[in-house]
Parts: sequence; structure tokens; C-alpha cells
Amino acid sequence: MAGGQERILRSRIRSVQATKKITRAMELIAASRIVKAQQRVQSAVPYSEMITNVVKDLVAGGSSTESAFLKPRDVVKTTCYVAITADRGLCGGYNAGVLRATEGEVKADVLANKTYAVVPVGRKSESYFKFRGYSLMQPFAGFSDAPKYENAKAIGEYVVDLFLKKEVDRVELVYTRFVSAGTQEVVRRPLIPLEREAVEGGDGKPEGGASAYEFEPSAEDILGSLLPRYVEARIYAALLNAAASEHAFRQRAMKAATDNAEELIKGLSRTMNRARQDSITTEIMEIVGGAEALSGANDKVSVKL
Repeated sequence: MAGGQERILRSRIRSVQATKKITRAMELIAASRIVKAQQRVQSAVPYSEMITNVVKDLVAGGSSTESAFLKPRDVVKTTCYVAITADRGLCGGYNAGVLRATEGEVKADVLANKTYAVVPVGRKSESYFKFRGYSLMQPFAGFSDAPKYENAKAIGEYVVDLFLKKEVDRVELVYTRFVSAGTQEVVRRPLIPLEREAVEGGDGKPEGGASAYEFEPSAEDILGSLLPRYVEARIYAALLNAAASEHAFRQRAMKAATDNAEELIKGLSRTMNRARQDSITTEIMEIVGGAEALSGANDKVSVKL
């Protein structure tokens, strides 16, 4: 019985050791990707800041602020939530945080007798909301760990088209913002219409009131071309933050899994050693008992002789 238990424990230890190797490898891969993802987030900042400054200068320079991108709807009936999650699991509570935040906003809209739409970005978001019967729009997936600007452009064009066709009255981003390797937070950011505070206050108009720049074509045309790019830049920044956060969550989750595997191996090894000692003790007792029985039988034979 003890020998059978020892074999079972030895098999479990080998299985946990194999799992530990996998989780350790995934931890190291995620740790290396965090650095690259963080560099991509930082490298996208200058472009985002520059296009923001240009838009501010155009608005301050006298271009019309009556653009559909800048004009909130009088009545917000339908809100579109762009929920950015991962394509894969094994990343702790990363996906759950975004999904809970989005679901909470959707439930609040339903209670307020408003309609909603969810644009899932990432397979986890798509499968979660589809399984629960939520109203979904076009999904986007396959690039969560290394997004490109083309992916942000596709998402931006889609949600802008929904807004301009008045299928939705507002678009919001729900994603995980990367603060540092040890800190990430789920945030909800308005995307369309653009906040006036985000595009006002530029240096395009001096104190005298006259425009400091001459625009060719008109400032309105330039602003109309830049605002969709501005939306895409914000989506791209959100995707990069989400990718960096995903790698950070996965690195911590895999480290915890590796540590748990080590503890489990130690516990199983102690149990196996106790089972082995019990087996050895039982065998020794059987040998001693058999020897004593043989000795007693020999004494009886000697007395008879």
C-alpha cells in the first residue's frame, strides 16, 4: 500500500515540476516583453502630444468648433463601450477588471432606460459578452500583446462611423492604464465626442485676437482631417497601455504560479518521504518479527532434541 502511494506521489511531483517549468518560462517571457511594451508606450507619447497641440492651435486660431467630433449630443440615448482585453488568459485579474468595469456601466445604462453597444477588443472580451447575451458590435482581436497603429486605425474608423451615422451618441474607452511594472489601473475615458477642455487653450491665437497663422487649406478642413487621426492616436495609446498592462499582469500571475508549484513540490516531497519511511519501518518490523519467529522455532527444536 505504501509503495503504491509513493508511486502516485512521485508521479504528481513530476507533473508539478513540468508545470513549474512552463510557468517559469512564461514569467521570463512576460518580464522581457514588459520592457519593450513600456518603450512603445513612451515612444508614442511625442506623436500624441504633437497632434494634440496642433488641434489646440487650430481651435485657438479661429477654426470652427461646431465639428461633430466636438459637439455633444443633446440627448445621449446610446453609449458605445470599447472594452480592451487580452486575446489569451493566464494573466491574473487583468481581463476581469476591464470586463467588470464595462459590465457595470452597461447595467447602469439599462437601469436608466438607455441603450448601449459594446465593441469588444480582444477575444476574452468578445467571448465574455457574447456568452452572456450582451449587445455586441464588430469585434477586433488578434493583436492584444503587440498592437500596431493599423489596428487602432481600424477601430477608430469603425467607431467614428458609428458616431457620425448617429447609431451611437457617445463612445468611451475601457482599458487598463499602465502606470509602472507594479501598478496598473482600469480606467474609463470618453473618446467621442472629444472633450472641449482637451482641444482648447492652444497658442494659435495671440492676445490681440488676430490669428497667428494662415492655413492652407482652411483651418476647418485641416481640423476635420486631424480629428479622426486624433481619435486614432488616443485609441492607439490605449492599446499600447493595455498591452503593457497585460504583460505585467501575466508576469505576476506566472511568478505566483511558479512559487505555488515550488510549495506544492515541497509538500508532496515531505509526504512522499514520510510514506517511504513508513514503508521502510514496516519492512524492518516484518523482518525483525520474522527473525524472532524463526529464532523461537529453533529454540523449540533444540529443547526437543
